[in-house]
Amino acid sequence: MLERAATGGRITPDEALLLYTDAPLHALGETADAVRKRRYPDDVATYIIDRNINYTNVCVTACKFCAFYRAPGHSEGWTHPQEEILRRCAEAVDLGATQIMLQGGHSPELGMEWYEQTFAAIKREQPTLTLHSLGASEVVHIARTSGLDFGTVIARLRDAGLDSFAGAGAEILVDRPRTAIAPLKEKGAVWLDVMETAHGLGMESTATFMMGTGETAAERIEHLRMIRDVQDRTGGFRSFIPWTYQPENNHLKGRTQATSLEYLRMVAVARLFFDNVNHLQGSWLTTGKDIGQLTLHFGADDLGSVMLEENVVSSAGARHRSNRTELIDLIRGAGRIPAQRDTLYRHLVVHRDPADDPVDARVHSHFSSTLTGRTLPLAQPAVAS
Repeated sequence: MLERAATGGRITPDEALLLYTDAPLHALGETADAVRKRRYPDDVATYIIDRNINYTNVCVTACKFCAFYRAPGHSEGWTHPQEEILRRCAEAVDLGATQIMLQGGHSPELGMEWYEQTFAAIKREQPTLTLHSLGASEVVHIARTSGLDFGTVIARLRDAGLDSFAGAGAEILVDRPRTAIAPLKEKGAVWLDVMETAHGLGMESTATFMMGTGETAAERIEHLRMIRDVQDRTGGFRSFIPWTYQPENNHLKGRTQATSLEYLRMVAVARLFFDNVNHLQGSWLTTGKDIGQLTLHFGADDLGSVMLEENVVSSAGARHRSNRTELIDLIRGAGRIPAQRDTLYRHLVVHRDPADDPVDARVHSHFSSTLTGRTLPLAQPAVAS
């Protein structure tokens, strides 16, 4: 199976499960790295500079793993005014960001017009920013609050300035574990239907996986299978991004987590299984920089974002911090050539000579002051409205 995958052959879900559970770790990693090298023989590994702007923490979905949300009417609930969102976008551009991830709770107060006005204002004031934002779950929410079908919501978001959908809200797409951790969220099949609709309307996206909330190994592979089937039909998933559940300040209360070795095995199997997805991103935010660096030896070709701001995963305990200088060093330490990319994975700057590497003290200072690592109160159960 490893030999077939290394030469570009497709592996079945059953074979992927066997490799995930039984393949020797080093052989699995070497094979995934060989597949990565066949795809990207230049040995470049990429990163991006972006900012996650969380526009509201008000949410009716009440996911058990989330430490960020507050129910409607909660004293700690907030929604940023458009002026604040625009200020953060301008600051991101000033700090070198090329991408904005606008994401937030499912607030009953926010409908189609709010998103249209916000995206149009960002594009008007910051036309160079790529809006890689929202996700299938937000589309479902907007459709409900505005009485629209998915296709209409997606087309109007696109026309207002949305460039690309994030993989947010995928969590795990398999019914049993998804219902256990997010009973009010749309089914995994609906999430995929929204993404397939978006792809059909010319909108690309990413796909994600939050592992470690109590799913079985077979359910982990089934999540990959569901994504690959849609990708076979649409080709619209630009990359796959697995990350690990963070256990603080939420209703799951750390009952289960994925180990570092489980995570590395998942990265490697994903590279072998997704013969139809171009890019694979390793997560340093949730696993730490050492494991993030190791993913570059297990099939990953990207280390994600410098992240000028991130609040959702951080509120659940992810306190790993980095800046561009550190990400470049991690990539070099893995024997790869660092390159800053844009949303479409086009190389903006290739750092071939270490003597020319940038020093980002200002960005690092901003990141550290933006993310204080504070502990937030336990999120209260939301009341659906």
